[in-house]
Amino acid sequence: MRLTNMSDYAVRLLMYLSSHRDRLCTIAEIAQFYGISEPHLMKITHRLAQHGWIRTVRGKNGGMELAHEPRDIALGALIRDMENDLALVECMGAENHCILTGHCGLKPVIAGALKAFMDYLDSHTLADVLPPAPLADPAASAVRIAAPPARKVVGAR
Repeated sequence: MRLTNMSDYAVRLLMYLSSHRDRLCTIAEIAQFYGISEPHLMKITHRLAQHGWIRTVRGKNGGMELAHEPRDIALGALIRDMENDLALVECMGAENHCILTGHCGLKPVIAGALKAFMDYLDSHTLADVLPPAPLADPAASAVRIAAPPARKVVGAR
């Protein structure tokens, strides 16, 4: 099983907002930080706002912020809202055309695995995946998420 980029980027976006609680953040800054396209992040931001995970403010000084405390954002619920299709095999979906339906024991096994996976995600919150606050710098106002490692340019010295 693999979650879509939409879920991955949604978690990253919420992690970023969690570490910048003192201000509104923009799509442009988050897209640049993670190297994600702005139009794709805009779609994710819209969906997160529709489902109540974030609050958005339009206008010149607008941006977005978390709508809840990180400890109140269950990862399982977030993933359910972001994934369009959790039917891991054809027979679990609405468009089931499998000729083995009714003669196969795979569906309940896969459904049980999915339930265990989602139950595990339900037992964790956004707060559980945030990096710990740095102990050496008490003056830091928020945890800063490390940027992705720089890509090595072939032929560069």
